[in-house]
Parts: sequence; C-alpha cells; structure tokens
Amino acid sequence: MSDIQSRPELPDHLSIDAKSPFYNAAIFEFDIGIRFNGKERKDVEEYCISESWIKVPAGKALDRKGNPLLMKLKGKVEAFYR
Repeated sequence: MSDIQSRPELPDHLSIDAKSPFYNAAIFEFDIGIRFNGKERKDVEEYCISESWIKVPAGKALDRKGNPLLMKLKGKVEAFYR
C-alpha cells in the first residue's frame, strides 16, 4: 500500500523521449499503461490527455536521425499505473 502512495501523479502530457520537455524520469520507474478509445496500447511514444491525442510509430519508417516517424491519433486517452 505504501508503494501506491509513493507513485507520482501522472501528468497531462508525457513523452518517452528523454530530449522532450515532457519527459519525466521519475514516472518511468513504474509500469504505466495507456488506454486509447477503450483499448490498451503498448506502442505509445507520447500522449496528452487534455488535448485527446497520442503519438505512435508509423510503421517501420525512420527519420534521418534514426528515430521512428510518429503519427498523431485523436480520441479518448486514459493513463494509469499497472
């Protein structure tokens, strides 16, 4: 029970890219889940709950720096701890 209380609150906007201003290392010490339009997604790179969107890789395409190209999907977003 003390583990649940020690978890930081999930932010409105979060990214897994360490170069992003929305990255928070303390959050990633725990297992996070994202539910998009009622289905759990495991490929989410970034999300924003207030603006109702997620960013996911667009296939196997890469940009010139070797990062996956991201596609923005709009819908109902829910973030939770597993």
